[in-house]
Amino acid sequence: MEKIYLQAIGIWLLFAVVANINGLIRNFVYGPKLDELTAHQISCFTGITLFFIVMYLWLKLTGASYSSHNLIIIGIAFLFATVAFEFLFGHYVIGHSWERLLQDYNFLKGRLWALVLVWTTVGPYVVAKYVLGKI
Repeated sequence: MEKIYLQAIGIWLLFAVVANINGLIRNFVYGPKLDELTAHQISCFTGITLFFIVMYLWLKLTGASYSSHNLIIIGIAFLFATVAFEFLFGHYVIGHSWERLLQDYNFLKGRLWALVLVWTTVGPYVVAKYVLGKI
């Protein structure tokens, strides 16, 4: 297996840690002061920003070689891993209903979770190509 793919597994695990810290900050710092939708929206944008920082540092500092093809595959893997984790962990461990989990996908009601998933998918390619100019 190529080194960049092994690194991507670690990066996704780091995403999970970062996302949980982001959620804790939302729930305990600004969430109680705001309505739930606004807190959700802020959390989505801070999550995207934090994921950008992680991707940037990873792709800037990695010693592994990578191509646009590698990064597209990694982005798709990030998407599937994130959705699987969200639904499996969210339902079976935290106990959220399927309806509760699906509500975050309703863009028409101001739910912005889909933007996080889009960024998680395209981010590695976008950062490498347009920010770092490495591919």
